[in-house]
Amino acid sequence: MEISSKTIKEIDKETEKENQRTIEAILFLAGKYLSISDFVSLTNLNPVIIKETLNKLKEIYDKRNSAIEIINKNNLWKMDIKKEYHYLINKIVTGESEFTKAEQETLAIIAYKQPIKQSTIIKIRGNKAYDHIKKFLELGLITKKKMGHTHEIKLSEEFYNYFNIPEVKSLKEIEQN
Repeated sequence: MEISSKTIKEIDKETEKENQRTIEAILFLAGKYLSISDFVSLTNLNPVIIKETLNKLKEIYDKRNSAIEIINKNNLWKMDIKKEYHYLINKIVTGESEFTKAEQETLAIIAYKQPIKQSTIIKIRGNKAYDHIKKFLELGLITKKKMGHTHEIKLSEEFYNYFNIPEVKSLKEIEQN
C-alpha cells in the first residue's frame, strides 16, 4: 500500500491537533505553572514539539475573545483567566492553592516585612525557604538584590498583579491607615 503525501499531511495535522488537545488538557487540569520537563514527563513528547505546541496554543487563545489565556513566564506555562475576571476567583475557587501552606507563610513574611534580608527569612522559616524564594523568583513575585553576604528581598510589581491587589510599599502601610 502506497501512502500519498496528502495522507502524510493529514496524519501530521491530526497528530498536531492531538498534541494540542493533550497539552491544553494538562494546562487546564494543572491550575499552576508547569515547566517543559513537567510536560515531557506527562506526555513523553519531544520538548521542541511541546514548546511549539504551547506557543501555538497561546497564539490561539490570544486571538480568541476569551476570558482564558495561556501565560508563559520564565519558561513556566499556565492556563488562567484574564486579569479582568480575577474578581471571580474568590467567589468561586475553594480548595487547594497553587502554593503550599509553608510557601504562603514565607510569602506573607516577605510581604509584611519587606524589604527583608534573605538571611532573616531563613532564620524565621528554615532552610526550606530557599526553595520558596526560588519559586517566587521564577514566578516573578519577588525581586532579589545582593546585599553584603545575603540578599534583600522585596515584592515585585508582578506580585500585586498576580494577586490582583493595589500596590503599596508594604503591608505595614495598610495597618497604619
